[in-house]
Amino acid sequence: MNIFVLNCGSSSLKYQLFNMKDEAVIASGKVERIGMDNAILSHEPTGRDEAKVVTTILDHTTAIEKVFDILVDAKHGVLTNINEIDAVGHRVVHGGEFFADSVLVDKQVKAAIKGVYDLAPLHNPANLVGIEAVEAVLPEVPNIAVFDTAFHQTMPQKAFMYPIPKILYKRHKVRKYGFHGTSHRYVSVKAAQFLNKPIEELKIISCHIGNGASIAAIDKGKSVDTSMGMTPLEGLMMGTRSGDLDPAIIPFVMGKENLTLNEVTSMLNKHSGLFGVSGYSDMRDIEDNMDNDSRAKLAFDMYEYRIRKYIGAFIAVMDGIDAIIFTAGVGENSDTLRKALADHLTYLGIEIDDKVNRTRSKEVRRISTSDSKVEVLIVPTNEELMIARDTLRIVQSNK
Repeated sequence: MNIFVLNCGSSSLKYQLFNMKDEAVIASGKVERIGMDNAILSHEPTGRDEAKVVTTILDHTTAIEKVFDILVDAKHGVLTNINEIDAVGHRVVHGGEFFADSVLVDKQVKAAIKGVYDLAPLHNPANLVGIEAVEAVLPEVPNIAVFDTAFHQTMPQKAFMYPIPKILYKRHKVRKYGFHGTSHRYVSVKAAQFLNKPIEELKIISCHIGNGASIAAIDKGKSVDTSMGMTPLEGLMMGTRSGDLDPAIIPFVMGKENLTLNEVTSMLNKHSGLFGVSGYSDMRDIEDNMDNDSRAKLAFDMYEYRIRKYIGAFIAVMDGIDAIIFTAGVGENSDTLRKALADHLTYLGIEIDDKVNRTRSKEVRRISTSDSKVEVLIVPTNEELMIARDTLRIVQSNK
């Protein structure tokens, strides 16, 4: 079965085509600048040279058509006919309380995705546009929605409720939802397989550390708490997001700086975090400059400190820990950050092998020593494969 995985943004999309017989990626690519006359389609058939096309692409339906055209192109294609695509899996950021699993898309599902637009105004509309664009081009092919929030729907009420008037939850569903669920689910399952232990016997802390970052407490395979909240702004200090702060800061700064609600929202999401403290939003730049730039050093120390606080908190939540996972861009690649965290977690009996920690690899690997009381792993994430697997599962269950 060939499954096409699609991740739509407001002006871009990314895709991968899988052959689920062996879960091989047949082709991957992206379309940028949708809505412009100089849009760029970058397409890479596995094992062959990348192809780039600059053309007018004014909407997502046209973008999907261009992608499907190149998939069957005589020179760059990987399919004989576009009907060889058996199903399409879509990343959808927010499922609200409607979805605790991936689902076959129908009218009710699309209405529910629209129903939480105000919870993910930058993502859900684009995700739904992608679904409807595929429906327009391949009307007979099943579409599966895979939600970032679904994995965290197992959180208990004491974890997802906020200590504010309950009427706000009843009227507007103000609560913690969490994000990066597809990634946290994938790496926790992968870690259990690597450790050769049933996931139902493990207490795992999964650290998805990229430009956006979140940590999940995974007890017996279920998410019981996570750092992101009703929106991706809560939790860890990130590339440009503030993470946790005193909520009274918001009206205080608005008054002092005469900021509008939109301006302060932009400040917290796009001009804070690592960038706000140091002027750098990329951890590679932070690490390259922190020996001679006090702002970069402070940003790194704050970043590590806040991750460590959440790890400690989630150990308390689960009453213990068996494994810590590092994944995503920073988590997988920054040996400096992993080393700093491990050095501050020795009270848990954590010991890491410095040589292994510094070794780059795309494979799952253990960086803790044989004497370490807690397993410390690097698990490269693969959200697209998780979406493809879910798509296959849902399609087969609906036959």
